[in-house]
Parts: sequence; C-alpha cells; structure tokens
Amino acid sequence: MKVFISGGCKNGKSSFAERAAQQLQADGKLYYIATMIPCDQEDHNRITRHRQARAGKGFITLEQPTQVHHVLEQSDYANGTYLLDSVTALMLNEMYPMNASQPDAEAPKRICHDLSQLMAKAKNVVLVSDYIYADEGHYPAYTEDYRRALAMVDRHLAAECDTVVEVTACQTIYYKGEKI
Repeated sequence: MKVFISGGCKNGKSSFAERAAQQLQADGKLYYIATMIPCDQEDHNRITRHRQARAGKGFITLEQPTQVHHVLEQSDYANGTYLLDSVTALMLNEMYPMNASQPDAEAPKRICHDLSQLMAKAKNVVLVSDYIYADEGHYPAYTEDYRRALAMVDRHLAAECDTVVEVTACQTIYYKGEKI
C-alpha cells in the first residue's frame, strides 16, 4: 500500500505516519527515511524528538537527505515498509543544494521519478509532506518557486498513492483510499 500524508506543520503527521507504517508492516523490515539536514538548534531538537518518538518501534533509520532512490540499495525493498519524512525537506535539499548559486529546476521531476521508483519496488510506502502552498502570503520568488515545486510533487504523489490523508490539528481527513 502507498500512503500520502499532508497537512500543516506540527499537526501530528509524523505520529500518524509512524502508526500507519507499523500497521502496514507484515513480516518485512520497517525503514524510516530521514531527509532533514539540520540548519539550526530547532532542527536538531525536532530530529531528537522524532528519534525519541521512534525508539523501540522497530524502525531502521536511513539518512537520505537527497537522491532518495539510493535507499533501494541499502534495504530489503521487496518486503520492506518505508516511511519517508519528509517530502518537504527532500525538496528543499534537492532544489537548493548547499553552495549552489542557482536552484535546481530539475529537482521536482527527479523527486517524482525517484519516489515513483521507490513506490513501484517497495511493498509499502508512507510519505509525509507539509501543506505549505495554499496561504495568501506574498513571498520572494525563490520561495514561490519552492512552493509551486512542492505542490507539483505532492499532486503527483497523491495521484500515485492508494490512500491520501490530511492531518491537521490532530484531525485526520481521508481524501482517497481506505482508512488506516
């Protein structure tokens, strides 16, 4: 089963995703694909909280902030259940690589391809993304480019997934597929 989870920041998506991945796991391994590259103390604290929340739940963590297709080389994808948290961070890392002078305009297409490849090969995949592209704020062009790119990737993933869920204010709204 392929599950796409979106919603506002800090609204319970990661906890929901962990439970979903555990429920989907049968006899295979349970992988957590970590994509965040910490930039400040708040990021480090968030990573620590996520690691503590996963402790003892059987997740094997794969640190893969870019080129997510490489997780297939590091794991038993035929029987594995993957939780990727988050598409948002993956997009940031791919679109705005360290020390690059320009954003990578091909990043959204590459991410769609890589995640589609993961979903085609893995037994179960749970993807987490942040719904950050619908407010009416006015942002600099590079931020708007990022928001548009993330929205495009999220639409692609929602179309490919069996189940599409929004988690907001700890409420779960199903848009497609069966409840988990």
